[in-house]
Amino acid sequence: MLLRVTVHREADVFPLRQHGRDAAAALGLDGQNQIRVATSLSDVGRELVRLTTPTTLVFLLRRPPAPALLIRVETGETGGPGWDTARRLMDEVLAEGWATTLVKVLPVGHEPLRAEEVERLRGLLSVRDAADSLDELRSQNQDLVQTLEDLEAKQRELVRLNEELEDTNQGIIALHKELSDELEQTNQGVVALYAELEEKSTQLREAAEARTRFWSGISHELRSPVNSVLGLARLLADPEGDPLTDEQRQQVGLIEEAGSTLLALINELLDTAKAESGSLRPRLAPVDLPLLLARLHGSVQPLVRSSDVELVVDHPPPMPELITDEVMLGRILRNLLSNALKFTERGRVRLAVHLDPDTVRFVVTDTGIGIPEAEQNRVFEDFYQVAGPLQIGASGTGLGLPYARRLAGILGGDLALRSTPGEGTEVSVRLPLRQADDSAAVLALVVVPEEAVRTRLVTALEGLAERVLEVSDGRGALAAARRERPDLVVVSVDVPQVSGTEILSVLRGAEESRSVPVVLVGHDVDSGLERTAAGHAAAVLPVAAITPAQVRDAVRAARTAARLPTPPTEADR
Repeated sequence: MLLRVTVHREADVFPLRQHGRDAAAALGLDGQNQIRVATSLSDVGRELVRLTTPTTLVFLLRRPPAPALLIRVETGETGGPGWDTARRLMDEVLAEGWATTLVKVLPVGHEPLRAEEVERLRGLLSVRDAADSLDELRSQNQDLVQTLEDLEAKQRELVRLNEELEDTNQGIIALHKELSDELEQTNQGVVALYAELEEKSTQLREAAEARTRFWSGISHELRSPVNSVLGLARLLADPEGDPLTDEQRQQVGLIEEAGSTLLALINELLDTAKAESGSLRPRLAPVDLPLLLARLHGSVQPLVRSSDVELVVDHPPPMPELITDEVMLGRILRNLLSNALKFTERGRVRLAVHLDPDTVRFVVTDTGIGIPEAEQNRVFEDFYQVAGPLQIGASGTGLGLPYARRLAGILGGDLALRSTPGEGTEVSVRLPLRQADDSAAVLALVVVPEEAVRTRLVTALEGLAERVLEVSDGRGALAAARRERPDLVVVSVDVPQVSGTEILSVLRGAEESRSVPVVLVGHDVDSGLERTAAGHAAAVLPVAAITPAQVRDAVRAARTAARLPTPPTEADR
């Protein structure tokens, strides 16, 4: 406790006001807050003198962590304009039944008073004498003068800030105009640059199309004479033909070997052109991986040029049935193995298969000369070959790695390379592990005009669909597809009114049916029908092959194809 005072008469109000101001000043409150405390006590004191009994006020100091000046008024009567003034000027007015506490929070960082400082403050507050009304008026006038001076200083500061703000606004307006002009000029430049880029893009697209046409044309033109050369060489080497001397037989063998190499390069060039133009489509089907790797090992083994090099193809680990394009996968791995064998003088070339949670990895490692770090990105450029002693005499066009990476992308995977010069190279092909899906569809839509064929399909779909809806014409099929939203569509190519391929095109063009598995059924399954199915992510089933097992395989392939990215259309390319 700092002080206890009693208010009963008008003469007690002014000392109470002075006590409040002195306490606020001693506790570090600024002039404005000193006036707020003094004014609050002055107005509350006037309310207290109206009471019939004396009222005691106790000045208290609240310690940290929330230091404050507390003035407890021992009365529960808090009505009147004086109390309203206190509520506006003090930080809190707390009613506690028989007493009411006025709270003024001390400044942040207020240091707690030591015991001797508290005693000194008590002594200072206790020596105040009562004063008359004139003294009170003089004190209030002084407070008013100080308040007016503070307000005038703030007014001058406000005028100064307004002037600075006006200057700033003018600067902002000027800057905005300058930026607007610069932005307008930039926009004009961007428009011009965009037009130039559009023109360059058109030129590049035309150049790419011309290059693709050139590659395709040259490849087709070269294959015929090369095939003729190979045919003649094989006729000459035929044991049933005219006998040849050993030297002649060796020369014919060299002709055949060179022709085979040239034909392989031409085929590679043609496939690269197809991959670039987007016309190369995967034909997804279950792959017998152990058989594929065994055949690959046998076909690549003749490329081993030295007994110092060992070719190893590991047996694959146990894994779910792999669904991919077997031909494309074989070409990827053959390219990687042949590259590794070309540039490995001694040691080992190895192909290993690793099973990951959602992917399968084919890793080809060698102990060859390696690739410098600066060249490791460039080897994926068409026709680029790393210069080196082993490159001399090695056949190739520089298309193997770019071609393999494009095929991996078409199959939904990727190809990565790591190499250390003098130690060897590792190339990893990662493909999605598309497993056969045998889950039953809720609704299968069978669109076939011949009743006998429909019956065979419905029977073969037992276990693959919970319900089968049969339709015999194209218009009814499209209406049923929109109405029923089937989970599987089996459609004949020769459906009346709207053909099966047209139905497939409509299904793939609608967002709600774009990923629905579709099986095309045809009496004559040719390469054109297979290309149509591949281009629309569908599977093909010959009528003669309608058996439960064949239908199940076709449904698996259709489901896998439907999960692939949508092939680009002519408008997209």
